[in-house]
Amino acid sequence: MAAKLMTKSQLAAHLAEKFGLSKKAANDVLDELAAVAVAQTKKAGAFTLPGVGKLVKAARKARMGRNPATGEAIKIPAKTVVKFRVAKAAKDSIVPPKAKK
Repeated sequence: MAAKLMTKSQLAAHLAEKFGLSKKAANDVLDELAAVAVAQTKKAGAFTLPGVGKLVKAARKARMGRNPATGEAIKIPAKTVVKFRVAKAAKDSIVPPKAKK
């Protein structure tokens, strides 16, 4: 990856310019979007950002694992994790699907 990743302030500046907002207003929009995404994922188990993807809360079962240093079997407890599923439209526009023969 040769290109630099866009920072939050660069994204806010881009949105401000695109929609005629102040940088502070654009930053507030980004903060509120993040807050709503977190709140909805906690409450409903999922949050969809149309055209980009979906935040999903998932439960992992307890399982047996191995300590790589000693090889000793250890019990890994169950836990809740957050996953992000990329929307098909976004995935296909970033990495076009291969043509079928």
